Amino acid sequence: MPQALADVSRRPPDAPRTAARAPRAIIGRTVFVRLAAVVVLLGLWQLLAIAELWPPVILPGPGQVWAQLLNTSDAANGQGGYAGSTLLERLGVSLRRVGYGSAYGVLIGVALGLVMGLVPLVRTVTEPAVTFLRALPPLAYLSLLVIWFGIDEEPKVYLLMIAAFPPVAVATATAVTGVNRQYVEAAQALGASRGHVIASVILPASAPEIITGVRLAVGIAYSSVVAAETVNGADGIGGMVLNAQRYNQTSVVILGLFVIGVTGLLIDSALVAAQRVLSPWRGLV
Repeated sequence: MPQALADVSRRPPDAPRTAARAPRAIIGRTVFVRLAAVVVLLGLWQLLAIAELWPPVILPGPGQVWAQLLNTSDAANGQGGYAGSTLLERLGVSLRRVGYGSAYGVLIGVALGLVMGLVPLVRTVTEPAVTFLRALPPLAYLSLLVIWFGIDEEPKVYLLMIAAFPPVAVATATAVTGVNRQYVEAAQALGASRGHVIASVILPASAPEIITGVRLAVGIAYSSVVAAETVNGADGIGGMVLNAQRYNQTSVVILGLFVIGVTGLLIDSALVAAQRVLSPWRGLV
């Protein structure tokens, strides 16, 4: 009997360790599956390149793309990377444009969405215009921006800003209107001012949906950077892709697309991590 009681007393400490190991096992399995999928795709790509079903100008092999990665990343190769700029320099230029455009778009979107969610009349008036802008592809108003602001940095940043703010505004307005009224009434009953209710109740409760809108906005802005760099944007990663396309340098085009995709994935992963930090309760209730 004492031995049985001793065995029972030892079980509770083991349960948390078992529960802690389960998520690690799931994460490890997910990482393994994703890496295996990448290896399989690269293998299939290499086999297609070796089979020469298409000429290299149509489907270069992974080795050619890797060689271009090394060449464009090396400023000491006699060419200064690709057309005078290294891959890292070009990526930095594009990320700076995406950063400025997305930041302006997010600030405008959150501010407008907050007002839309709090004031029904404002939402009635502005929602059609926001929806109209959201439906327009960025190239549709790029020419107009060039006429207004020229071919320097301004039209590219404004293009990304206009592309980024509608999803944030819609997500913010929807989140604000969906906040549980009991939270607001409880804060008001405790004497909270309107500003304090907005800062301490409405915005925190809306944070998950707002960050989801930010993820969409950044994705749209990044996918639009190639369009933005068609206008005097040869120093960016999109400019490199367009320049390589003109000269049928397929391996450079594929490299540029990979770089855009991987960096976009990293940015989205960072936003997902921020979403978990800002709303740790999500998924628990």
